[in-house]
Amino acid sequence: MVYSKPVVRAEEPAGSEFGDEASMVDIAGNCKRVLEGIRRAAERSGRDPRQVRLLAATKTQPVSAVRAAVEAGVRLLGENYVQEAQAKKELVGDIAEWHLIGHLQRNKARSAAELFSVIQTLDNPRLARLLDREGRECNRDVHVLVEVNLAGEQTKTGVAEEGLAPLLRDVSGLERLRVRGLMIVPPLADDPEASRPHFRRLRELRDSLNDLGLANVALDELSMGMTHDYEVAVAEGSTLVRVGTALFGPRGPSR
Repeated sequence: MVYSKPVVRAEEPAGSEFGDEASMVDIAGNCKRVLEGIRRAAERSGRDPRQVRLLAATKTQPVSAVRAAVEAGVRLLGENYVQEAQAKKELVGDIAEWHLIGHLQRNKARSAAELFSVIQTLDNPRLARLLDREGRECNRDVHVLVEVNLAGEQTKTGVAEEGLAPLLRDVSGLERLRVRGLMIVPPLADDPEASRPHFRRLRELRDSLNDLGLANVALDELSMGMTHDYEVAVAEGSTLVRVGTALFGPRGPSR
């Protein structure tokens, strides 16, 4: 499929912060290739490909690129920063579901609770209670995934394995917080197979923790796998893969 450049709406001035035109990347073609990779990986492991959803990681991407992904059929968009997501959502609209896939600062909790369908990076009870409070004030449930740091990397956020069950027990009684699954960013490695033990362990944790029967905790989602290792993640049970580079090309400078 040949990529057609999306029409720029009048409210998206050329050269604006998020209005730079996308480079001539075949985003629709890339989307097809990634979905085919998901299909192959799922079928090889005996899974239904429909159990796996593609989330486009749109950090620093211009609105034209985000629109091209939506036009190609992507319905999940992931942003790392609240402010960037707000600006893009105003231009792209509500046709897609927006997820927060970057660390959430507590002073952005209200905006995040209102803006995102799912916050994938919950990792401590204080933030959970803050999101629950915002949900009560907004009269809406706040859906989250718990980010897990299995490798103990000091440069990354996420709850350690030994803290995961206590965190879930702690937040299970909150009124408007709904824990829907787990998320992981394993250590970066050249070989995708290096991620497999982390993906497998997260799936095992999900299965055992679901057996606890905690209120407001239904760990249906496993958000794991990015451009370099999403096929391995699918083989190990991922239900959400977060793909950026394979869709949009190399990421541009931070905005």
